Amino acid sequence: REGGRAQNSSVSHAVRNDLRTGRSMTSETVAEVGSKRPRDEEISLATGKCNYRLLHTLRGHTAGVASVKFSPKGDLLATASADSTVQLWRWEDGSHVHTFEGHQAGINDVAWSADAQFLASASDDMTIRLWDVTEQKAVNTFAGHTNYVMCLNFNHKGNMLASGSFDETVKLWEVKSGHCINTLPAHSDPVTAVHFNKDSTLVVSSSYDGLCRVWNSSNGMCLRTIIRDDNPPVSFVRFSPNGLYILVCTLDNNIRLWKYDKNECAKTYTGHTNKQYCSFAAFCKSKDTDTVKHQYVVSGSEDCGVYIWDIDKKHKAQVLEGRQSSSSKGDGHCDAVVAIDCHPHKQVLASGALKKDCTVKIWIDDGSTSTTEGS
Repeated sequence: REGGRAQNSSVSHAVRNDLRTGRSMTSETVAEVGSKRPRDEEISLATGKCNYRLLHTLRGHTAGVASVKFSPKGDLLATASADSTVQLWRWEDGSHVHTFEGHQAGINDVAWSADAQFLASASDDMTIRLWDVTEQKAVNTFAGHTNYVMCLNFNHKGNMLASGSFDETVKLWEVKSGHCINTLPAHSDPVTAVHFNKDSTLVVSSSYDGLCRVWNSSNGMCLRTIIRDDNPPVSFVRFSPNGLYILVCTLDNNIRLWKYDKNECAKTYTGHTNKQYCSFAAFCKSKDTDTVKHQYVVSGSEDCGVYIWDIDKKHKAQVLEGRQSSSSKGDGHCDAVVAIDCHPHKQVLASGALKKDCTVKIWIDDGSTSTTEGS
């Protein structure tokens, strides 16, 4: 077993037929896939192609890489692994900065505070650890979940942390004290992702139970539940940068963009493989072209590739192909890619793959064609 993020969801499939939807609060709205679509101008952006190429391969983890996250300032990259460590890198030159150690089991996710002072990590040891990046030490441990901690996210002020667990709950924590301020009986299967919207008034969660739920972060009220008729397990969810949409990954090889407040599925992205693992997805923008920015959706794939879609047209703008083995020709990964993140300011991607690979790759779209291998 390679950590909760790499856990096969077959057990969850068996129990999903008995969803305990009675947990839902009376104020929530259940959203089905509708025939209506948002006006195209709400999300329409210019169409373009990508030209990402490998910049560095970062080697340091000894087990599968579960999460990669650029710092808010964009100078550092944090990576988390089933080897129970969080590693810190300078992505531009591929140099290793520090290894944070202390968890007693694999790590499933890592998150930055908005000021980049702290990192938080979610582990199979059922705890969350808070790390001071400058002092390079652990400063607190958040205990309270009763099963693997799968996911976490800071609010925009950095004073609150949301976490999701295999214990089927979402917890909200006060960062300064480490106290749990609210426990949400969120789902009837493991929680796979949590994410604050841009002003942190809402938290969205996803689960193997096939549901996404939007919560009021102040009082814990469930405001909306989104579900498809066929109810596939949801492996990941996050708000769009403008907060108007949620990006939803499901274990049926689909990624969908939802206008959640109107109960509308706006776009569907296909072509990758996602049937077994909880893979991240992200939004990224292209470089300026006549003052217009193309926007894309990026995700890893169980075929060892990284897929980039035009957010509006839905076509694949680029596929960073995987390899059959580490000795095969090519620059891509050689195991399922579950970790992905986009640089906050530049046309740079980071990807991480599971145990047959164990590497992090930095990809850049700068118009160049040369490749540099990192240490």
